[in-house]
Amino acid sequence: MPPHFPSNPDHGPHVARPYHRHKSIHRLLGGGKAADILLWKDRNLSAGVLAGATLTWFLFDVVEYNIVPLLCQIAIFTMLVIFIASNAAPLFDIDPPRIPQVVISEHTFREMALTIRYKLTNAVSLLYDIACGKDLKKFLLVVGSLLVLSVIGGSCSFTSLLYLGFLCALTLPVLYQRYEPEMDHLVARGGEDIKKFYEKIDANLLNKIPRGPVKTKFR
Repeated sequence: MPPHFPSNPDHGPHVARPYHRHKSIHRLLGGGKAADILLWKDRNLSAGVLAGATLTWFLFDVVEYNIVPLLCQIAIFTMLVIFIASNAAPLFDIDPPRIPQVVISEHTFREMALTIRYKLTNAVSLLYDIACGKDLKKFLLVVGSLLVLSVIGGSCSFTSLLYLGFLCALTLPVLYQRYEPEMDHLVARGGEDIKKFYEKIDANLLNKIPRGPVKTKFR
């Protein structure tokens, strides 16, 4: 079924949130450190992450650095700094630098593997259900999204596409949080227009397409 939106969003000071969303945008993003970064709760940290992503994009897409030479040069520079600091420490009667030991437990690796497996299984199952044609609207929406992504990906490099997605992740949530009533109003009106357009397509075209029975999925 198409999502429910208010039939006339222009009336009344309050506009219903799309898809009956009652959680805050911070909770929808996970409510952790990642949500704080995306919503710029800590401006210095968010700016640092953005600067790091911009520097990475500049090195790989503009300067056209390769990953292997870059990692080797970073390792060489780090080793030189540690070498100079370690040998100069006795001359200045200071302690040599100590690199903190990072230990990742086996439990953490297991949790990461199980989480990735769970996400992949759900994604494959969801794509299978959509591809079977059980929900024609979702099928057309996914195909259209993939076509748009294919066109965008064909016009820019993979690094630029990742950087564009990262910029959207760092700007759209905080803009939505700041202008939430206006955005909800626009989304509600747009959703109502899309719903009417889909109903016309469904009545004039989609209902006339013959479809066979969908086979049940074996687990």
